[in-house]
Amino acid sequence: MTGFELIGPPVLSRSAVLRDEPLRTDTARQVAGWPSAQLVVVDAEGRTPVVWDDEPDAGFLVGDAGSWDVGGGARLRTRPTTGDAPPPGAVLLGERDGVAYWAVRGKPDLAAGDDPAEWADLRMTGAVLDALGAGLFTTAVAALNWHDSAGFCSRDGSPMHPGNAGWHRHCEAAAHEEYPRTDPAVICLVHDGGSGPDARVLLARQPVWPQRRYSVLAGFVEAGESLEACVLREIHEEVGATVRDIRYLGSQSWPFPRSLMVGFHAVADPDVPLVPADGEIAEAFWATRADVRVALGEGDWAATTEAEFLLPGKVSIARSMIESWAAQ
Repeated sequence: MTGFELIGPPVLSRSAVLRDEPLRTDTARQVAGWPSAQLVVVDAEGRTPVVWDDEPDAGFLVGDAGSWDVGGGARLRTRPTTGDAPPPGAVLLGERDGVAYWAVRGKPDLAAGDDPAEWADLRMTGAVLDALGAGLFTTAVAALNWHDSAGFCSRDGSPMHPGNAGWHRHCEAAAHEEYPRTDPAVICLVHDGGSGPDARVLLARQPVWPQRRYSVLAGFVEAGESLEACVLREIHEEVGATVRDIRYLGSQSWPFPRSLMVGFHAVADPDVPLVPADGEIAEAFWATRADVRVALGEGDWAATTEAEFLLPGKVSIARSMIESWAAQ
């Protein structure tokens, strides 16, 4: 078998802040650091202001039709704090160089000079943010999404209130604590184990995706199931293939709304007919490494070329996996 590793970290796995758990319960230190802290303000649509070091290309500005990989550098535009202490619902993201970063829900403040056109979501900017911005934005979106859906106790329906600087919620009736949810999902690049330009990889398209958009296979881990068992089950359920030699590659958060994508690669026999699952997989096929390299050169799903097939953008761990396999 030809093995491989990721040639770089998945973009949403990067971070440059210290997640200091003791600080989450140190109210005095939180208050002392509040005047110099910075806020990551995220609106209800998951957007925050972004500063571009290089101008994004025109495709960035047209929403879902824009490119996920615009080739420029970007930084978050954080906001200074106000008041004497963190407000209820603020989430402590971490510290860097003595500066604490907090996440809050909000919207453009025109009086403070905010330009709504600068606000962008994580899907559009995650691949081009620096490590500080990528880690802050990913964590902010994940934590705030959880708070939005955790207003009531799962045991008795009582109101829940945030604590530990936003890292748990406690039940009003019984003080029961709940913590941010993360739903693990596997994503697996299935290949034939070969080498050279004729080696093959399995690509598939979901029915809701437009024509020519393909990726590798993924699925959620079920209760009581190991990650490797999930890989075996999901690949067989979705395309009828039986995989072997399952190897871990890497992981990244995917906070839409609260997933953790755990990446693997595995080997299957390309001569066994594929059986796409009705309603889940519209098409599946084996592509050569040479053809994948051509598709990667065309850009991503947003490309307007007449390429035979298009692959996900760099914000997705799928892109990291495919690029790493194609580079062998």
